[in-house]
Amino acid sequence: MATYVEILTSEFPEIDSELFDYITGVLGNGGSDFEDGEDVFDAIGAVLQEMSPDSKNEDDIRDICQLMFNTLQLSPCPATQRQVLLDAPVQLSQMSDTTPAAKEVQGIWMMKRSQNTMVNAKKLEKAEAKLKAKHERRNEKDSQKTSSPIVLDEASASQASSKKDAKVDQSTKNRSYDIRIENFDVSFGERCLLQGAELSLAAGRRYGLIGRNGLGKTTLLKMLASRNLRVPPHISILHVEQEVAGDETAALQSVLESDTLREDLLSEERRLNARIANGTAEGTESVRLSEIYGKLEEIEADKAPARASVILAGLGFSPKMQQQPTKEFSGGWRMRLALARALFGRPDLLLLDEPTNMLDVRAILWLENYLQTWQSTILVVSHDRNFLNAVVTDIIHLHSQRLDCYRGDYENFVKTKEDRLKNQHREYEAQLQYRQHIQVFIDRFRYNANRAAQVQSKLKLLEKLPELKPIDKEVEVALRFPDNFEKLSPPILQLDEVEFYYTPDLRLFSALNLSADLESRICIVGQNGAGKSTVLKLLMGELTPVDGTRQAHRNLKIGYFSQHHVDQLDLNVCSIELLLNKFPGRPEEEYRHQLGGYGITGELATRPVASLSGGQKSRVAFAQMTMACPNFYILDEPTNHLDMETIEALATALNKFRGGVILVSHDERLIRMVCKELWVCDGGKVWRMDGGFDEYRDVLHEQFRKEGYL
Repeated sequence: MATYVEILTSEFPEIDSELFDYITGVLGNGGSDFEDGEDVFDAIGAVLQEMSPDSKNEDDIRDICQLMFNTLQLSPCPATQRQVLLDAPVQLSQMSDTTPAAKEVQGIWMMKRSQNTMVNAKKLEKAEAKLKAKHERRNEKDSQKTSSPIVLDEASASQASSKKDAKVDQSTKNRSYDIRIENFDVSFGERCLLQGAELSLAAGRRYGLIGRNGLGKTTLLKMLASRNLRVPPHISILHVEQEVAGDETAALQSVLESDTLREDLLSEERRLNARIANGTAEGTESVRLSEIYGKLEEIEADKAPARASVILAGLGFSPKMQQQPTKEFSGGWRMRLALARALFGRPDLLLLDEPTNMLDVRAILWLENYLQTWQSTILVVSHDRNFLNAVVTDIIHLHSQRLDCYRGDYENFVKTKEDRLKNQHREYEAQLQYRQHIQVFIDRFRYNANRAAQVQSKLKLLEKLPELKPIDKEVEVALRFPDNFEKLSPPILQLDEVEFYYTPDLRLFSALNLSADLESRICIVGQNGAGKSTVLKLLMGELTPVDGTRQAHRNLKIGYFSQHHVDQLDLNVCSIELLLNKFPGRPEEEYRHQLGGYGITGELATRPVASLSGGQKSRVAFAQMTMACPNFYILDEPTNHLDMETIEALATALNKFRGGVILVSHDERLIRMVCKELWVCDGGKVWRMDGGFDEYRDVLHEQFRKEGYL
């Protein structure tokens, strides 16, 4: 196919060299900026028209511009970069216009420049200005794309209700604390998450909301908390979603202030006492003060500081930390503070979204015990199987855009669900056989006049049978960590007599001796702040010991999953682009295959990462981490936001993996399924607990009993 240079010289054989240089420069250097033939016409059309006022009209020029654009798409390199291989050296100095060789050489540098230019200078200037403005508009548009934040879809809920329902809500007679929401839909952008669903929450029961990542569990909690779904107005709701804002308020006082009734009564008491002391009080102040004292006694206001302190201590706040300003705490501790405020406030409906994500094993065990005596209603989203077994009285399963309720804990749910699926399958098979039996009769006697009435009766019976739907079974989650690497000989990874601190006055570790190999399955446990993540960074070599040594095999390749994995992801691109930027030069099918192995398939892979659920972002982080094929994994809280099916798949994948694994986790089931060693991190030391997780759990329970939290 002819190049744009050849098209230009063939269509305009008498083009002068100045115009030739200008046009080829515009097309060669700005070829990638043209989106279609019209863009090319906008850039050089006026110049070309000026060159051929008689022979070519505007439509002809547009056609030529389209042809040139087509060649730019196929061969975008500038004309100035094209090279021609000559058969023999050419001595330009010996050539003249009259020599045959000169006529054969087709180069613009051989042409005499015409003294009279064929283009209108003003039109040339205008074309250049137009092209410059186009470039500026495009650059501005690209800048806005990169700088402007992504506008994410918003969640919405709709519910069919009647005037009768509204009257009941407004009536003071309805003081039931049961919640029943019928026939409602929940959407996120254009995606329908729930359709024609029903939700019933009996007062005082504790419900666990479970379901696959991305199906809408968190969105449902938000719709309840915002009352976009109709909850009786007299029922108070608290949703632990955002961390407490940091200021000068002490942690303990922040929890006390969450009880607004107590705070208002105490504030009014102080105001009235001040007026009485100043002698400005009237007779009614004493009466009101007596009423306030009665209400304070009724709500046991004097016991509030002790109760708040117990909650904070159970969640890991030491007496010193309880007096610290909230601004001094990290985000994880502020989330604990938000949970403490919710527990102290005792709402009628407590909504918890993955409460164990922010807690260590000790705090999880305390929370399990605390919630078992909770008097009002709880709806909790959790991936922690043991936590659900310890806390909930009912399971609500979100799937197929509906909610199914099961009595009992999670283990009972699994058993009941399996039985229900078996019964549904048997019923489906029986109905299918019955339908086929009727159809056989119809097909056999359809054209038999003597059986016409029976055939008609069977046809009507077939029409009345309910529409059969196959059993909707959820696709099993399967994860795989590639292990196509050579076995490494020990030592693989070890710390010898390591001492480490961030500041000399606060020594974190001393005489730290740890070792791991490709057969290792190690879990590190300990309270938040004990230094578990620091140990991981020392093992990876991200932190340098103050004293002692770190030794690692020269072929060791570590894959690291951070508990703050979202911070490592570019939220403004889709998952495919994320992998492309990290591992460039591979076909798109390879990126899609990698993501598909972690459940990010189809349209999910082309969505901005920011729009994915927490669990889906975790899966993208796994796909990114494993694409480099490490032979050793260090995982810091890998189960955060993952659904239970994915956690089971993660455990299976880690057990099949032929390399080494060290993880920090609070998920008891994952620890029991994967880990062969348990390292306890506490008091500047890390040691192996031979009794495993059972011994560690017993130690924590004994601590609770001694401290009076049980």
